[in-house]
This record gives sequence, structure tokens and C-alpha cells, in this order.
Amino acid sequence: MNYNGKNSYGLTLLLVENNNKKAQIGQNGATVAEIGKEITFNPAILDTYNYEGWKPLHYDLLVVCAAVEFADCRCQRRPTQWHRPFQITVPVWELERWQQPEVKKYLVETLRHLTGDDWQFSFVQAMSSGPNEHRQHSLPFANNKDFAIAYSEGLDSRCVSGIYDQGDIAVRVRVSKHKDKINKTERPFDRIPFDAKPRPSPESSVRSRGFKFAAITAIAGQLSGVSKIIVPESGQGALGPVLVPLHNIYSDYRNHPTFFRRMEKFLDALLEYSVIYKQPRLWFTKGQTISAFLAQTGRPEKDLFDTRSCWQTRHNVQVDGKRRQCGICAACLLRRMSMHAAGVVEPDDTYAFANLMTTDFKDALPQNFHGKPTKSIIEYGSVGSRHLQQLSELAAQPDNILLRDAFEISRATGMSQQETMTKLKTLLSKHSQEWFDFINAQGEKSFLHIWTKGGRYGRSK
Repeated sequence: MNYNGKNSYGLTLLLVENNNKKAQIGQNGATVAEIGKEITFNPAILDTYNYEGWKPLHYDLLVVCAAVEFADCRCQRRPTQWHRPFQITVPVWELERWQQPEVKKYLVETLRHLTGDDWQFSFVQAMSSGPNEHRQHSLPFANNKDFAIAYSEGLDSRCVSGIYDQGDIAVRVRVSKHKDKINKTERPFDRIPFDAKPRPSPESSVRSRGFKFAAITAIAGQLSGVSKIIVPESGQGALGPVLVPLHNIYSDYRNHPTFFRRMEKFLDALLEYSVIYKQPRLWFTKGQTISAFLAQTGRPEKDLFDTRSCWQTRHNVQVDGKRRQCGICAACLLRRMSMHAAGVVEPDDTYAFANLMTTDFKDALPQNFHGKPTKSIIEYGSVGSRHLQQLSELAAQPDNILLRDAFEISRATGMSQQETMTKLKTLLSKHSQEWFDFINAQGEKSFLHIWTKGGRYGRSK
């Protein structure tokens, strides 16, 4: 479905400032989003990073992030066509900077690589009183920060933050939906300073999230005087979605090195800020990252139990009033195999599909589960298990199958192609071993074992 007209595809979005009635009329059927209503900001959050004072250009970048997210969520992709054309008009304070050809070029290239869509931007001069009226300079406290990191409820960010944040040197940007929930063993951290609320919001893939998280951590980094951003994703999550893309879907580059190199060029052109995104766990499995966290920090296993990998809603995975993780989607299966590899046994009430050793997936649910598993959950489980299986099978493939990926990664990381190939094969072999051990631990008759062979559709018989 599109929202510009019955016969067109894509979206023309006009972002307007508060109460700009003239602009809200729209142009040529454009969708209008108003700052202050559909898109809301809390600039005060930026002050929590602030040592010298944030600038209108930072606010402009947040407005662009919000516009991208709004358009991405508002326009649903067609089943037979991934890419969508976008025309977006954004009011900005630093108009001259945004109109520089290099800034526009790198912005469009970065978003196209990340989402697979065609993006075009028009920038106009912002007319409102602007962000300066909300701003208050902080006192010049000593700055001991060394890097910024996007911090979610996930396993990787918990582990990687623990491994590398020795001495409170990290600027942590919280990207969780549950903004006020923090672990009692950790220090407070900061949040995303805006919220985009398109109504309706039919597109669920939202590949643009990677741009938002990368931009906000960069803003936090620049304001805190650090040039290094640590991306916490381990190897399977960073490279797996590109190495084994789902059928008919554009590859997911949100944690891939090629996306971050483009992001660095864009930020350098726009902010004149030489930031570098580091991926210290790129060549390690998630299981190895968990093991490193436990060994290097001395923290107990239970500090990992309240992390969340599953994105399923409460209704689908609730048991006796408690929201669990589904236990069978790709994210849950990767989590479970990684915990298994690290020797961590999670509490029995962690997952809705708790027992993976049963022959029928319906029997994997606990007796006190009173709902009915949806068809989509089962599909996600089946597809997720096949994805992890196919990723493990790549380890046994000849090098020429991985040449294109190795070349792309080597260009982005600066390593030689031979060294990249060696590291890639080592990562895949480790993943294959961990996946094999995990599947075998469930037993040959487990429904999960059968799914990995295509059994859900009778292909294993």
C-alpha cells in the first residue's frame, strides 16, 4: 500500500516545523509530518553527553534521522519489489552545510546501501526559534571517555560493554524500547532524544534503524570528545545476514563493515568529525563473546539472564502474566546456541518454547501456556533454524564461494583478502561447531533437528 496515490509507489514526505499551517497543506499529495506531533524531540537528553555544548547541526541530524525513520515505517514494501523511491523535504538550521554536494551524496549512498531504497533529499531553511532556546551549557568537567557504544537489552551490548568499559570510559547510548529499565548493577545511561510516530506504520523491516543508531552514537561521541565508536555485534549477527540473505529480500547491512565505512564518510562531510566505528567482536561468535565477558569481568552468569534477544510482542509469548522470549526465532536460537557454547544454563522460564527436545513444536510450550502459537512465530522459527544451518554449512564450502564477500569485507576493514578469508573461514567453522553441538544436544528426533533439514515442509522425509 502506498500513501501518495493509488498508482504510485514510494513516498513524498514533507517535514514541517511546529504549527506551520501553510506548509502542512502539502505539495502534490505529499505526506506531511509535523515536528512536535508526529515527530517529537527531547533535546535535553543531548546535554547528558555535553562537555562543550551541542550545536544546531546535531539537531539537524536528528531531524533527518527522524524523517528517514518516519518514511521507512510509513511506506510498506511491495511483495515483489524491495526498493522504494523516497522524496523527502527537511527544514534544517545549517542549510549551507546540508546543501553541499558531498554531504548529499554520502547521505544518499549510505541510506541506499543500508536499506536498498532510493533516497532523495531537499533541504529548506528552518524558520522556528530553534534548539538554542532549550540549551544550557554544562560545566567543563574532566573527560575520561574513550569510546561510545550503542547499548540495548541484548547480549552483545551487555557483554561487549562489560569487556571494554574498564574504568567508566564508555559513553553509552541506550537504544532499547524500554527506556527507563536499567540493570541494578550498572550505571545510568542515556537515551535516544527523539521519537517518530507515523500513523499508520505498516512496514516492519525498518532497515533504517541502523542509520539512527549509528548517527546518535556519533553525536554522543563528538559531544563527549571521543572519535571511536564500538559496535557490539558479534560475527554471526554482523556478517551472517549478508552471507546468507533471506530469499527475495535485500541483504541486511546494518552491522556490516561496508555500512560503517559509508557512515564515516557522511559524518566527516557533515560534522567535520573523523569518527571510526570499531567492531572488536567481528571475528568472534556470540558464544565466544559471552565466554570472554564471564572470564574477563568476573561477573556472574545471572547478569546475562535479563538481557533480551527476541522482538516478539507480549501477547505472543506471555506465560502466566510474564513476558518471555519466544525461543525459536533466529535471534532466540542464536542466543540459545551461544549460551550453550559458553556453558550457561538459563532459567526454565526464559522462553515460551522452552523444551526444544520434543518431536512436535507444540509440545515445546509449557503446560501453563494458554495461548495459541501464531503461524508467523512458527514460520520465523523454521526460517531461523534454516538460516543458522545454512550459515554453518558455508564453513565446508570452497573458498571461491566466499570470494565476493571476502573482497567486500577486506576493502572495508583494510585487511588483505587472504587474511580476511582466513578469519571468515575460522569464524564460520566455530559457528558450525557451536551449532552442531547445540542441535545434537536436542536429540535427533527433536523438531528443531528436523527443521534444519527442511522437515517442516516434508523435505527431510
